Formats: sequence, structure tokens, C-alpha cells
Amino acid sequence: MTRTLKVGIVGYGFATRTFHAPLIAGVPGLELAAIASSDPAKFRQAWPDVAAETSPAALFARKDLDLVVIPTPNDSHFPLAKLALEAGKHVVVDKPFTLTVAEARALRGCAMQAGKVLSVFQNRRWDADFLTVKALIASGELGPVQEFESHFDRHSPVVQDRWRERDALGSGLWFDLGAHLVDQAVQLFGVPDALGVDLARQRPGARTDDYYQAQLHYGSSRVILHANNLVPQPGPRYTVHGTLGTYVKFGLDVQEDQLKAGMIPPAPGWGVDPNPGTLTLFNAGDRTSRTVPTLTGDYPAYYAALRDAVLGTGPNPVPVEQAIQVMGLIELGRRCAAEGRILQVSPADVSA
Repeated sequence: MTRTLKVGIVGYGFATRTFHAPLIAGVPGLELAAIASSDPAKFRQAWPDVAAETSPAALFARKDLDLVVIPTPNDSHFPLAKLALEAGKHVVVDKPFTLTVAEARALRGCAMQAGKVLSVFQNRRWDADFLTVKALIASGELGPVQEFESHFDRHSPVVQDRWRERDALGSGLWFDLGAHLVDQAVQLFGVPDALGVDLARQRPGARTDDYYQAQLHYGSSRVILHANNLVPQPGPRYTVHGTLGTYVKFGLDVQEDQLKAGMIPPAPGWGVDPNPGTLTLFNAGDRTSRTVPTLTGDYPAYYAALRDAVLGTGPNPVPVEQAIQVMGLIELGRRCAAEGRILQVSPADVSA
């Protein structure tokens, strides 16, 4: 029988509570064994059998742990991942991977030297709607894509006093949701030829960007990525225009809300998106439209694939080289916004 991998998590904040702990618990072959927290009472009721450690260093020193997960504030990703790798652990880092592409490359070197799996939690590769868009584009039914628009808009008009919304490197929507949408775009279309990014602080009292719009150039094709915290009535999540037709999808993936409600996969209805998209095709002057059922979302697939990668039976679901590409584009995007211009993407920007 394949052995069960024991997992430790640093901290018990929103990401651990909502995503990592329940997803790990729902994947066969993984056991949540320990959490490092200064206040173990925060997780005792939900996870009474999980051991508590008082510090990340104590967690990394445990001989029984195979894998550690780092879903901490962004500025701690690099030092904690480095310590964990040096302690001989396989490591998952939440997105965004690091604060800079230089840090990302340094962690790649640490992982190679340690001979350990280093992966980044890009769970939204397994969103129901993204899986559907990916399959639809791959089918060729839309024809070559000329314009792809991806929105992740929210209504959060009040600025909160938390690290994500402070004026510091690693805060703001470009690092937060930009890391997701850039990763999805690269998965679909590869690294762009050029990039333009507009960042803004729109809410009263905003201390970091709470709006972004990015335009990725692929020859004559364009990919538009957008996020905004002042949208009470969101428009389409995806709009895809190909030479043969258009696909439009409303509504966000349901898995985050299911996790917030306490569901642990595999539960009945897990990942089922009730909102189909609409595909409109044009052929010889005729227009036809039909609904496209949305595929089932599958966040647990990330941890199942990671388990196999650690055991040596499958590939890393989000290898560090792909994370470096995303960090390179995030970093270049900040330059675009600061300089107010579109910049060419060079191999040096995104190479490992």
C-alpha cells in the first residue's frame, strides 16, 4: 500500500482555514498532522486531532512531516519556504509565489539543492469555468481566439486594516487576483509578447491598488485581465471571441463558497456550477446559440497531483518554472503601470 504523506501548515488564517486544511483532509493519501500557530485554540474545534507547534521552525523540525504548506502573508513566503526546504521538506507556497522574480529563482535553486518538490497553490486552474473555457478553446469550436477577457470583480467598498490592503510590496489586487488570472492566461496562451498594466486606488482611503486592467499581446490577439473591488453587479466572468464564434460565462466558481460553508470534498454537489455559459457560432451568415454546461470544478485535484509528485508517480501540478513565469509578468506589470506604457516581454523577464 502507498504510504500516507503527513502534512504540516504554517498558520491558521483565512487561507488555511478555508482552503488548505479541508482540501488536504479530503484527499486520500494525505494526513493533516500539525499546524504552527501562536493560538492553537483557533483550530482545536475544527481539527482536534492535529498537533500544534508554536513556531514555523518547530514545525519544520518535525521528523514525521513530509510536506509543509505556507499560506502566510506574502512577504513571508520566501524566508519560510527557504527554511522549510533547508529542513528537508517538500513545500507548497500559496500564490503569489514570492515578492520578486529574484526570490522565485532563488527558491528554485534551494529546491534543486534539497532534491524536494516545490509547488505553488494555483487552485484556480481547477475552477469549473476555467476548465470549461480551456476545453472549449482546445476543441477548436471557437476558431483561433482573437480576444479573451477575464474579469474577477467583487464588491468590497470598505478598506480593511489587513496586510493585503496596506501600502507594501506584495499587497493589492495585482499581486492577489492578478497572480490567478495571469497564471490562467499563460496556461491557455503561453507567455505574451508584450504587456500593459493599469493600476489604480479607487476606494476612499485605499493604500494599495484595488483595481487593475492588464492587456497581454499575442501577435494581433489580445487578452484582457481585470479586477475591481467596486463592482456590486459583476458582468461576465469570461468573454471569448474567436474567428468562428463567441463564448460568454457569468458567475464565479462555487468551490470557495462551498469551503466557506464547511463542505469537505468529496461531498455531494462539490464543484458543480449551476450557471452554464453561452456559445454563439457564426457559419455562412447563420448565427446559432446554445448553452454550454460548465464542467465540474476540482480543487482537490491539485493536492492529489502534488501527492503523486512527492511520491514520484506523477508531475508537479504547478512546477516552480511556471511560477517564475507568473512572477516575472507580475513584476513587469508593476513596471508597466509605473511607467505608463506597454513593455515587451523578454525571455530574461520570465526565464527560470
